[in-house]
Amino acid sequence: MSAFASPDRLYFFFDYISHNAYLAWHKMPALAHRHGLTLTPVPVLFGAMLSHYKQVGPAEVPAKSRWMLRNVLRKARLHGIPIAPPASHPFNPLVPLRVSCADVDEAQRLALVDRLFRAVWAESRAIADAAVVREILQEQGLDAGRLLAESQSDAVKQRLRENTQAALDLGIFGVPTMAVRGDLFWGFDDLEYLEMVLSGNDPLSPGRHELEPWLAVRPSVERRRP
Repeated sequence: MSAFASPDRLYFFFDYISHNAYLAWHKMPALAHRHGLTLTPVPVLFGAMLSHYKQVGPAEVPAKSRWMLRNVLRKARLHGIPIAPPASHPFNPLVPLRVSCADVDEAQRLALVDRLFRAVWAESRAIADAAVVREILQEQGLDAGRLLAESQSDAVKQRLRENTQAALDLGIFGVPTMAVRGDLFWGFDDLEYLEMVLSGNDPLSPGRHELEPWLAVRPSVERRRP
């Protein structure tokens, strides 16, 4: 059984590199509370997912990056979510991701994830820098020295790798992805459907029988890949 299979938890698979993950995170606590679920953030390395699927990130496609900027800013304005340009993008998220995998209690982890998201996407702080992460940990009243040292341990590095592999095993291909009771919801724009499902108003039937003929479709041509 997957480590992320509890029916009472809403799993939030994320990487700090994603602005859409930041936007979605703002909605998670209230959404989980409305449906009696425990919100569980799961740090994963988006870059490893891209490598697994042999893809490039949205920020690496200039036309897509320009489109996403407008899309993200519209959503932030519409939902009243504070947002500011990051210090750099893409950036290396390993330090904050590993710190988020270190041993803290659930309440501390929720607060830390929230603070790190806010630092990069609302305050333009360079969280790829361990010194900046140290400052944020201290602001949270956490033992910065211990957590940064632990983040460099083999155990924590392995935890992040295991989180990422578990996400791939579940069929997750991007961030943010919300997982609950066997269903996956990808991106901020899928929150509408997550809410429908949790409210008992899923447009699909319980057995998902509508999917069967679609899953039976096979390609008649395939694009050559490098």
